[in-house]
Amino acid sequence: MAETKSLTQRLVEVFLTGNLAPLLLLLSLVAGSVSLLVTPREEDPQIVVPMAEVVVDAPGASAEEVERQITIPVERIVQGLSGIENVYSMSRRGQAVVTARFFVGEDVEDSLVKLQSALQQHADEVPPQVRGWRVEPVSIDDVPILAITLHSRTQDDHGLRRIGEELLARLQQVRDAGPATIHGGRPRRVTVTVDGTALASRNLSFAAVESALAAVTTATTAGTGQRGDRTITVEAKAAAPDAEALREVVLGTFVGQPVLLGEVASVADGPAEPASYVFLHPGAARGAAAAPAENAVTIAVAKRRGANAVGVAEQLQERLHALRSDLLPDDVSWTITRDSGHTADGKVDELLEGLWVAIAIVVVLITMMLGWREAVVVALAVPITFGLTLLVNHLFGYTINRVTLFALILSLGLVVDDPIVDVENIHRHLLRRDRSPLQAVLDAVDEVRPPVIVATLAVVLSFLPLFFITGMMGPYMRPMALNVPIAMLMSMVVAFTLTPWMSHLALKKLAQAPAGGHGGHGHGDHDEQDTFVHRAYAAIVRPLLQRPLWRWAAFGGTAVLFAGALSLGALRAVPLKMLPFDNKTELQVLVDLDEGTSLERTAALVSDLAERVRGLPEVTEVTSYAGAPSPMDFNGLVRKYYLRHAPELGELRVGLLPKHDRAHQSHQIALRVRELLGPAAA
Repeated sequence: MAETKSLTQRLVEVFLTGNLAPLLLLLSLVAGSVSLLVTPREEDPQIVVPMAEVVVDAPGASAEEVERQITIPVERIVQGLSGIENVYSMSRRGQAVVTARFFVGEDVEDSLVKLQSALQQHADEVPPQVRGWRVEPVSIDDVPILAITLHSRTQDDHGLRRIGEELLARLQQVRDAGPATIHGGRPRRVTVTVDGTALASRNLSFAAVESALAAVTTATTAGTGQRGDRTITVEAKAAAPDAEALREVVLGTFVGQPVLLGEVASVADGPAEPASYVFLHPGAARGAAAAPAENAVTIAVAKRRGANAVGVAEQLQERLHALRSDLLPDDVSWTITRDSGHTADGKVDELLEGLWVAIAIVVVLITMMLGWREAVVVALAVPITFGLTLLVNHLFGYTINRVTLFALILSLGLVVDDPIVDVENIHRHLLRRDRSPLQAVLDAVDEVRPPVIVATLAVVLSFLPLFFITGMMGPYMRPMALNVPIAMLMSMVVAFTLTPWMSHLALKKLAQAPAGGHGGHGHGDHDEQDTFVHRAYAAIVRPLLQRPLWRWAAFGGTAVLFAGALSLGALRAVPLKMLPFDNKTELQVLVDLDEGTSLERTAALVSDLAERVRGLPEVTEVTSYAGAPSPMDFNGLVRKYYLRHAPELGELRVGLLPKHDRAHQSHQIALRVRELLGPAAA
């Protein structure tokens, strides 16, 4: 009577006897390689949390008046909308910022329209001092991926700003380049200073000056006319592009003579009054700790949503090099103070490095315990599993970012369990030599399949709760919630299909080796009880099975260790964090002085702090900002650091050597910086 095969055995036999296994092997490796190349790479995951800011300008109002008359009413309007999860606000002199965060899953465009409509409906409640408001969406794509700092010892900040504005316009022509900003430098401004006495002596008022300036700086269509079969459009454009033309503007007449603006006012075309200061301080890592600080401006460029940060950053830098001879004078240099594309690419390289290290460790261990053929089978299962996982990650629209990479590195030690269990049991069954190699593989796989399935599902279920994290951390942790379970499921699929086929192909000679021989594999007619591993394991387990006292002692010791592990978090003996510290290549230092501190005082203080920090051996450069924020990062996006526009606010951006070129991680360096700056860093 023929033996009835289980469903598992029939499924495994299909791959063992057909051509599906090599086809699946080839497709998984190709799909994984293609997914690794085409999936966009970025440092932080795409967070699709509908969020918008209502920025209300009220010049002249104090912070208390802004809060009472503007912020609280706007909060009340926003909180009345459906789909709102949280509302945050900030009130300061002359401005209110109310942040509305909608529930995850709300449509971004619909949320913005809903918010704008609600504000328009309550326009009659707006206080008279409000000049206007705007609704600004907040997105992870607003974070710049590349920051270029132009610096010079001879050019002033106004000249650097003019160069930076032209360079910024050219860089934005790069495909997939997103929003761009420029930080620091005095922009060009035409200033008109009216002499009240001269104006009054000609029987003119300030209103005449205002209307004349408005007329020459506004372009309008005067009308159209017909000439023959042609239509002629008459346009009135701005006639005063510079200071010289402005001086010739006619304000009116006095005793029958035209009065020019230059007669009653001084007109200057030049830099505006300083609103911020930016300096670049070369660091000790480049052997320039004693070099003087240089005037600087920073250009920051983001990418479009879904674009590959690595590719966009490379294209921007290629464009920058191409524009070097056309736009940058010889006395102006640039320093890349942020390159998220390079960082993201480095993290992917770390994953590949960790993958190969894990494979090497598995090969060594399996070779020592079973043999090199078994080790090769297990080693091949790892890239196959990751290839299928990366394919699913790409199909679901996720990018390769630090959370994705953390999930894949975390699952490295898990995905090898299934193939190791399969290979070890197949090895044991083949050494019996009491069946055909095909039947031995089928029996071995069928024997361990229930525990493999249960173990895989247990790991998958332990990570599924990550899908139910609410708030902003939900989308942030979603790549981990997807990739770890997918990696485990793909590992189980490989254990069902490819591992038995590869084991049968590589190990079937074990069942054909003559009794007492080696069969070219080094095991021969193997007696498991003679191995060192078996003897050591038996020496540990046998007392636990035979002596109740030892058994209860083992249970008690395990309970004590478990309670001790739980107490580590309760006693704060170990830090509790969602993710481990990331080894960054830049640090940020925020400086908050007393309200009313002058811009020059703030600039002097942050420059002094920069001089202290740049002497550390790991520091490549320090960029100091006074009165204006630096290009925001992900942390600054969440904490609203991009709103730090005030004379008493300063900031340092500390660049570090690549992590492979320094002994300490960025977190340790940050602690040293805190100690170095002392009370000023608090």
